[in-house]
Amino acid sequence: METGEILELMRQAWHTTIPLGIASIVCMGIVFERFWRYRGMDAHTKALTREVVDALVRRDVATVRSLCERADSPAANIFLDGLRWKNIALEDLDRVLATSRQESVHGLRRGLWILGTVGSLAPYVGLFGTVIGIIRAFQAMAAEGAGGFEVVAAGISEALVATAVGLAVAITALLFFNYLSVRVTNIANTLARACERFVQALLYVESAGGTAAPTPDAPTQEVPGAQPQHA
Repeated sequence: METGEILELMRQAWHTTIPLGIASIVCMGIVFERFWRYRGMDAHTKALTREVVDALVRRDVATVRSLCERADSPAANIFLDGLRWKNIALEDLDRVLATSRQESVHGLRRGLWILGTVGSLAPYVGLFGTVIGIIRAFQAMAAEGAGGFEVVAAGISEALVATAVGLAVAITALLFFNYLSVRVTNIANTLARACERFVQALLYVESAGGTAAPTPDAPTQEVPGAQPQHA
């Protein structure tokens, strides 16, 4: 079958191919945007965590704040959230970081639900086109008053094209959905380990007799009921 014939069949099955085409364009836009968003995030998080921990060990909170403010990443935002609190026990700080981390991971998953939805619905849209094509084939048989492959060929071909387009869109969407979901999970695990090292560094500073309180000019918040810590 030539390309022109296939395009003509897709035009005839416009009620299926046009929605699937729009859905595929939206999905590819999300895929490219998410790839760009996730690029190098694991390596950047690990590098920033090393620098932050080294600065905390030196009790240089100003450098920690400067590093996080210059970096545009979920890890930097999480560390800055941790530095905004004072007079808070480390176990409470751990919960604060966990909440901030969950919000960051939720943002990283933005748009992935569209890929999953398209991947789940595209086969049914293709099946709808298949049914329409078969109905047209039987209508052609009724109009001609006789059977034969020549009578039903156009309708069946339209039905098969609709099925193929639906499966192609579904397979592509689900492939990228699963891949990007795994990427988000890996990034979330890296952020969790980064937060653990951040809290461990603060614990080391406290046990060494130092304090890692935010700088005086930085906005701070207090946890209700938290007990002040003394060096």
